[in-house]
Amino acid sequence: MDIKSHHIGNINIAEVTSEQVIIQSAEDGLDLMGNIYYQGFDKVIVYEKNITPDFFDLKTKIAGEILQKFSNYRIGLTIVGDFSKYESKSMKDFIFESNKTRHVNFVATLEEALKNFSE
Repeated sequence: MDIKSHHIGNINIAEVTSEQVIIQSAEDGLDLMGNIYYQGFDKVIVYEKNITPDFFDLKTKIAGEILQKFSNYRIGLTIVGDFSKYESKSMKDFIFESNKTRHVNFVATLEEALKNFSE
């Protein structure tokens, strides 16, 4: 796992990259959040490819558990990927509602993620 640092104003953003899945469970999400927080970051960018596909099946409740933890600890999270492949209406609604809160976002590109953090 690699962490690239981005800075927008006073906001420190961690872009997490890896060649493998780094979030397999809610506990992995909590561990990542703690790691990022203790390194002084305010926001996190993670790529869809680094998250277990189970996250995108809302019946597993992994997505809700992870996003709730990020919200509770006020660590902004953006997930970058192509979400058009998820045809489930409930997943599309989940992404739409998450993006409305602006605390957890699902976007297509790194540039869009950084832009959202700057607004």
